[in-house]
Amino acid sequence: MGGPPLDNGSRFAERPLAGGGTPVDTWLTADRGVPALDLSGCGGLVLVGAHPDDETLGFGAGASLLARRGIRVQVVSATDGGRSHPDLDAQRQRRLEATRRDELRRAVGVLGLPPPISLGLPDGDVAAHEHRLTDLLTDVLADGAPGIWCAATWRGDGHPDHEAVGRAAAAAAAATGANLLEYPVWMWHWAVPDDPAVPWHRARAVVSDGADQERKSAAAQCFTSQFEPLDVGAEPALPPFVLHRLLQVGEVAFR
Repeated sequence: MGGPPLDNGSRFAERPLAGGGTPVDTWLTADRGVPALDLSGCGGLVLVGAHPDDETLGFGAGASLLARRGIRVQVVSATDGGRSHPDLDAQRQRRLEATRRDELRRAVGVLGLPPPISLGLPDGDVAAHEHRLTDLLTDVLADGAPGIWCAATWRGDGHPDHEAVGRAAAAAAAATGANLLEYPVWMWHWAVPDDPAVPWHRARAVVSDGADQERKSAAAQCFTSQFEPLDVGAEPALPPFVLHRLLQVGEVAFR
């Protein structure tokens, strides 16, 4: 007999980056039949990522689209992403965190957004600070415009920090009455089309034009600490195919 079904974190762990994950062509040739996301009722958006770059890679085109419509999009990064290179000593990790904060500021500027809010929670341990994050996001949402929405990393994305951010955002949205969207990042790596672990019935496609997609691509290039080696002869934190896939598959959000 087979064992119990794997949770999404285990699914992600079983498909290491070195293996490449689900090829982009598999996603592009799948008939997902996802309806368009209706953004007409969005009076403002708080866009939450676990790490600098999540917001751009997962919802950058949607954020650009809203900004061009005159809708304020406030990016919030739960961590500074200092554990993307876990072997760094403490001094180099602090420098990396500063670098990633700067990359985030430049990326959101490319998307046409105001300066981000960086909360500085521990990278890799967001779940231990989930209640604190919920309180902080509740405050940000409560200060937002009427009709405020919140978009955050999906609670089923497979990465523990992404999932903790999604749970905190869901709780904050419930407390404030904000509409909640959840966007996947790592799902595109470990899942497959028609995957039963993905709530496709809740999925909506972000319909943006070429200008928004170009902005997203340009913003993604700001995160050189992730896509280029930190040291001579080292491997980048994220292989090139990760960026290629995220720029090609489009964006979806779960409602």
